[in-house]
Amino acid sequence: MSKARKTAGISIVMAVAAGPLLLGCSASVEVKKSTPPKLSAEKLSSTLSEKLADATGQPKPHVSCPEDLVGKVGTTSRCTLTADDGSTLGVTVTVTSVSGDRIHYDYKADDKASPASS
Repeated sequence: MSKARKTAGISIVMAVAAGPLLLGCSASVEVKKSTPPKLSAEKLSSTLSEKLADATGQPKPHVSCPEDLVGKVGTTSRCTLTADDGSTLGVTVTVTSVSGDRIHYDYKADDKASPASS
């Protein structure tokens, strides 16, 4: 395998292949005190990138979340993982519980990627 392929970052194929690994994945993050607590879109994007890299054994992918995650059980948010080739994969985040200022959530990557736009 060439060095370029090794360092190219996560590919959508790898993310899709890792999909079953991502089913039921969970995370929790402590946030600034607010009622209800919120996790900023930037922090959510960063945390998901780290968790996806850990789950796949690949470098951190680019993940973008458009909105803050409100710490209310059942709240969902959609984020997007973008591969080096421009293809994308959706990631659904669902709040499972809130403990004080800590938001606990599950995340799952979609089963199918969207090709890069022309």
